[in-house]
Parts: sequence; C-alpha cells; structure tokens
Amino acid sequence: QVQLEESGGGLVQAGGSLRVSCAASGRTFSSYAMGWFRQAPGKDREFVAAIAAIRWSANTYYADSMKGRFTISRDNAKNTVYLQMNSLKPEDTAVYYCAASRYGSAAQEQEFDYWGQGTQVTVSS
Repeated sequence: QVQLEESGGGLVQAGGSLRVSCAASGRTFSSYAMGWFRQAPGKDREFVAAIAAIRWSANTYYADSMKGRFTISRDNAKNTVYLQMNSLKPEDTAVYYCAASRYGSAAQEQEFDYWGQGTQVTVSS
C-alpha cells in the first residue's frame, strides 16, 4: 500500500504562483508514474499532469489547459512529486490530488492505484 500526502495548498491571488507537494511512502516510488488531478466545486475530477517513472524517461504529460503554466517534477530520492503552478486563474481553484500508478507511465485516472486526500488551492480574483 502506497500512502500519499499532499501539502502546499492555500490561497493565492490570480496571476500568482504556488507549488504543491506530494510525499509518498514506499520503496518503489521511483517505479511509479505520479500524477496530479484536481476537482473543482461541482465538477468531476480532471487530469492535470503526470510524470512517468525513470524507465519511461520521466516523461511528463499535461492537460491542454495546464500546458505552459504548470510543471510537474519528481525527486525520487525524497519520494516526492511536485506541481509548480504559475499564472494561476480563479478557475484553477480546486482540490488537488496526488496519485500514483504502478504501471510506470500513466495519464488516465483509472490507471492510478493510490490517491492522496487532496490539498485545497484557492485562487482569488
């Protein structure tokens, strides 16, 4: 069982930046694909970004609306994945969830096996 814990959420002004983190348990972190999803009020959870395991060259994947604004990265030595969010917009307000996939390369929600509890990101106008 992999446990994930997000942190770093909070309130930020539109146009600002925020970095959320996800700390993962387990010794096989480097073999997992890691992803970020978000769920805004009244909406379904949506894919934000993912980063593959080293076997897949840690390739990154982004939802179109996040490209150029969000950056996912990982530090395998620290069992941590990050999401750097820039140029934030009010519509980015959501609970951001960290997820891990044992498949090593994943971007679809059903491919992710483990989920954190989420961290709230609120972007004010």
